[in-house]
Order: sequence, then C-alpha cells, then structure tokens
Amino acid sequence: MTLPRLLLFASCVALLSACTTQRKPPPVVTPRPAPPPVAVAPPPPADWRDAPITQGTWSYGATVAGAQAAFSPGVGEPLLALSCRRGAGQIALSQAGAATGTVPMTVTTTTLVRAFTAAPDPATQRLTVALPARDPLFDALAFSRGRFMVEVPGLPTLYLPAWPEVGRVIEDCR
Repeated sequence: MTLPRLLLFASCVALLSACTTQRKPPPVVTPRPAPPPVAVAPPPPADWRDAPITQGTWSYGATVAGAQAAFSPGVGEPLLALSCRRGAGQIALSQAGAATGTVPMTVTTTTLVRAFTAAPDPATQRLTVALPARDPLFDALAFSRGRFMVEVPGLPTLYLPAWPEVGRVIEDCR
C-alpha cells in the first residue's frame, strides 16, 4: 500500500469511529424487596393434650376472705384465676378478657368437659364463672393429668398445667 492510501484508510477509520455513539450502560434494575413473610399460625393439634402449655406460672395467695391461685405470664394481670369465696361457699374461675354480654366458656380436663356461661365484669376486664366449692369440676381440675384447657371464643385458648396451687385453693375453700 502506498502512503497516501494508507493515510486515507486511517482517516476513514478515525472518522467512522468518531461517528459511532457511545454505548449507554444498561439500566440498573433494583430488585423489589420481598414482602415480609406472613406468620401462619400452626394448625391446632389433633389432641388438646399435645398443644404447648401456655407460657406462665401459678402463684398462690391466701386472705381472710379466701385463697386464690393465679396463672400469670410474668408481670401484669393473671390470665386465669381460681378464687375462693369462702363466705358464699363458691370458687370463681375467671379469665382475663372483656365482653359486652355473657359468653360461653368451656373447661376441659382429662376426665371432664364442661361448658359454662361466663359473665363479664367491666371493672376488672375478666369473664367469671362461680360454682359451688364441691362442684365435680374442681376435682377434675386438681386431678387432671398434667394440664387442663380453658376456651372462650374470641380469646386465646389456655393450656394450663395442673399444679398444686389449683388443688390447694380447692381444698382451702371446702
């Protein structure tokens, strides 16, 4: 090749390269954040005795009016209380919760299932059932094998251990 042709070729290549547009980088795609996982409640166990025990512990206290066993998750109001009303010869079973009217309450032990109508107490935000101290339910609670269950529609089901505090209130009230 001759020099003029080589210069012509080089200038054409330079001109052509100057005419091309620069490539733009592809747009950066930011991934959308994944939605937070939805907490799915585990299905209820086939047998209530297989459900995990409600977190908390029983405590016992006695006064002149009677004894009380209270199941609390720690600090705050008890989730369930058994209170002796010695003067009336009754034991009140009360669960934390509010309602505008009476609600059904079901107590299940290993030997007995009983349904009651619980009355709300707006002052204490509790649902209460009062029974004679010699009611067979209390024997079933005291001798239930390891646990018993309290159900009120609209409130968490309580799976409570059958600890000695329960039996002590019952015996103190009889």
